[in-house]
Amino acid sequence: MKTTIIACKTLEDEVNQTLTKTEIGYPVKWIESGLHNYPEKLRDTLQNTIDEITDSDYILLIFGLCGNALLGLASTNATLVVPRVDDCISLFLGGNSKRKMIEEKSAAYYLTKGWLRYENNIWQEYTRSVEKYGKERTKGIFGTMLKHYTHLVVIDTGAYDTGLFLEEAKEIAAELNLELKVIPADLDLLKDALEQNWHEEFIVIEPGKTITMQDTGICGRELQ
Repeated sequence: MKTTIIACKTLEDEVNQTLTKTEIGYPVKWIESGLHNYPEKLRDTLQNTIDEITDSDYILLIFGLCGNALLGLASTNATLVVPRVDDCISLFLGGNSKRKMIEEKSAAYYLTKGWLRYENNIWQEYTRSVEKYGKERTKGIFGTMLKHYTHLVVIDTGAYDTGLFLEEAKEIAAELNLELKVIPADLDLLKDALEQNWHEEFIVIEPGKTITMQDTGICGRELQ
């Protein structure tokens, strides 16, 4: 039974690490991270990529729901499997429930090396704002934006030497007036996904059917 992975480029380090650890050799099709800012374009790209895969029994989508970009996706020939998480942060923290428990203690903005490398992230927005408005005005703008946040949390996924980018994280935390914190990742969901241990934390869609809001289990609540 052949399986193909479609994964966000932001998660490249962690997906490759887990593939190596599990000795699983599924082929991976990487999706440009910047498409997260355009859910409809992301959905179209994902659907086109799914349609190109004609030789697999399962297509494993390593994504969060990402602004509902996964809704409506379907495969004619393959079963689609998706972790039931709001976004990729929840995937790295062991699921929505575990993330909620962490955030009950403090509101945080999260970083991994992948986010700094690929995503249109808050640090890029900050530096652009400084160039346009100057540091003082920018600090006021971001102070308002982040008034409910207390921490900048680096998720140590073990896929690289976190220390190599901690200095940059310290600079970001200082500029944004947030307390820096490092926490270990929980990649059990990612491992379960690759090992086909698809329990209740996964959406499994049979060929010919589409991913619906009911499948995601978020009916009646807002995305994190």
